[in-house]
Amino acid sequence: MKAVVCRSPGDLVLEDCAEPGAPPPGWARIAVSHVGICGTDYHIFEGKHPFLAYPRIMGHEVSGTVVERGEGVELAIGEPVIINPYLACGKCVACRHGKPNCCVQIEVLGVHRDGAMCDEILVPAQNLYPANGLSLADAAAVEFLAIGAHAVRRSLSAPGQRTLVIGAGPIGLGTALFARIAGLDVSLLDMSTERLDFAESELGFAALDGSKAPAADLVRQASRGEGFDLVFDATGNTQSVQSAFTHVAHGGALVLVSVVKDDITFSDPEFHKREMTLVGSRNALRADFDHVAASIRNGAVPLEKLVTHRTTLADTPRDLARWAHEKSGLIKAVIEVG
Repeated sequence: MKAVVCRSPGDLVLEDCAEPGAPPPGWARIAVSHVGICGTDYHIFEGKHPFLAYPRIMGHEVSGTVVERGEGVELAIGEPVIINPYLACGKCVACRHGKPNCCVQIEVLGVHRDGAMCDEILVPAQNLYPANGLSLADAAAVEFLAIGAHAVRRSLSAPGQRTLVIGAGPIGLGTALFARIAGLDVSLLDMSTERLDFAESELGFAALDGSKAPAADLVRQASRGEGFDLVFDATGNTQSVQSAFTHVAHGGALVLVSVVKDDITFSDPEFHKREMTLVGSRNALRADFDHVAASIRNGAVPLEKLVTHRTTLADTPRDLARWAHEKSGLIKAVIEVG
């Protein structure tokens, strides 16, 4: 079969690879249809991912069709599916408490093991969710949106709360969309005027442009000096995460959607004075995938605006390398495989 392989940082090629073979019990063989390109994929290509062994087939935002079933799998042949790329052990403390998204031994397709930028892939049946009427193109967008939906659910928010999402990339936009679906009053903060213009004109969000004034001043003006009840940081930037603590109102919460490699420090007196809640959010659960899929079906998520770039498996080496640097106009890119 054909696969896009990142052999080493900056070296991305289309190769002939061995087919995955027959699925073992409890697994299914999937013909890949569409794959979203994530910020993680760009980081792998650029050599910026801290926990990755090359060569690697990337791709974890995936839709496909069941073509072969292992023993005990009840999905029908030809069933269109959404793939949950987080493979959990099922036995650790997190899994035992219903949190396979933060499994101690988690393996993410396209990161810890080979992913779906290829013709076919084997996946545990428990990680396959019927698309139930979603197009396969739309089904490939469920995973990246589920990250934000999970963060909003983790926040234990209440309708009407003043909410700030920092970072207007795909994860930040997804977080903002699902915060709005939850009834929150959402503003977006970013350093990119272009992305904020998109968020404001195409998605209807209030925008705070950090390239034109200090973020602290913008937050003060937008919140009448009180700060925001909820702050989500989706930047992956250490300085932004540390600054986000100061944007939270007394009694409010900060949710860390993105992850950074550095240690995070904050003022403990300020943290306690405000009785802040600090929440970590990782990956997503089946409930989040289902919520996203339902929201796409009912028209609450404008995917036609979010998916701005498309390519084929054959053209991915060229296009992914270009989009890693040419970000103008790019929100979400999708590979059409099948």
